[in-house]
Amino acid sequence: MENRVLAVTDLHLSRGDRAILRGVTLSVARGELVAIMGPSGSGKTTVLRAIAGLEPVGRGRVDVSGQVGMVFQFHCLFEHLTALENICLAPVYAHGISREQATRRGRELLSVFGVAHRADALPRHLSGGEAQRVAIARALAVDPPVLLMDEPTASLDAVRRAELGELLAQLRQRDTALLIATHDEEFARAWATRVLQMQDGAVVG
Repeated sequence: MENRVLAVTDLHLSRGDRAILRGVTLSVARGELVAIMGPSGSGKTTVLRAIAGLEPVGRGRVDVSGQVGMVFQFHCLFEHLTALENICLAPVYAHGISREQATRRGRELLSVFGVAHRADALPRHLSGGEAQRVAIARALAVDPPVLLMDEPTASLDAVRRAELGELLAQLRQRDTALLIATHDEEFARAWATRVLQMQDGAVVG
């Protein structure tokens, strides 16, 4: 696939004697939004976590052109840090970027996502939609070519779901590769460029 930035090949993962992933193979190119769908327990979230290096893989390969950013279903923002501080954390402490540069980049991202006015707010003072935008900004703070999202519409009403779709469309135009796990068939049909179906730990369609 031209411009492919993520390739997962024959991925197997087990917990004890239980096989969670059974030979998952998929790829995502720049500017694509690929939705993984399937029933609860089919392995959707585990695929994302394995790609992000958060789950030990039994066998198989994950090849990424660069790094990945991940937005968790419940956002997982640090409650004692402001929105801006959450975004600056990884650039400063994991990537050695100066605090000044990280702050400038963080404010730019908050502005792009329409929440610049919430830079100094703590997570508990953010709405669900605002927290999600901050979480996306945090994931993009170090310019990963691939963004992973777990159930991104789970806590959003119809208006916020549409806003999220528009936001992801903007990221696609910037050549970000997007891989989302979702139960939301309507959202996937409206915004995804491809839909993969999972069942019992395998991609079946």
